[in-house]
Amino acid sequence: MGIVSSRERTIELSEAWKSTLKRAKKVQLLLLDVDGVLTDGTIIYTHDGGESKGFNTQDGFGLRILQDAGVAVGLITARTSEAVSRRAADLGFAHLYQGRKDKGAVYQEILKKTGLDSEQTSYMGDDLLDLPLLLQVGCSFAPANAVADVRQRVHYTTVHSGGHGAVREACELILEARGQLAGILATFKR
Repeated sequence: MGIVSSRERTIELSEAWKSTLKRAKKVQLLLLDVDGVLTDGTIIYTHDGGESKGFNTQDGFGLRILQDAGVAVGLITARTSEAVSRRAADLGFAHLYQGRKDKGAVYQEILKKTGLDSEQTSYMGDDLLDLPLLLQVGCSFAPANAVADVRQRVHYTTVHSGGHGAVREACELILEARGQLAGILATFKR
């Protein structure tokens, strides 16, 4: 079995990874839930009534290189947060939908807007609210910390938890499937 470099850790190319490559090769759009996927799920309420979220910079870098490789990225979340708006703007996401509990309806809007079909889309979610969308996309992901019902129904469950490298792992899998990961890694090893 081969090994893919993922920061200082390595991920053994499991059968699940290998079997997901064919689906991931077609991906042109990666959609993500936020809490529990892009973050560890912790929400901190500040003394002034706001809220705070922590985002992983390695996930962010994975999303940047994925976009540079031609894959669009978007967020669909049931909650609304200024921190999420800022993170989406910082990373230049193509799609941002907040305060939307019916993620399947948002997904249909996105398909109509982009002209993509389901095989060209991917989604990562961690909870039951995400299941309807996870079952519609061509390539579905769950972080290691997802609830069991989600982990059992997706194409690939990451080794890493949400907010701790799960998104980066999904980005690398998509890039590997598209035959772009080795070239990207080589540019940083000069």
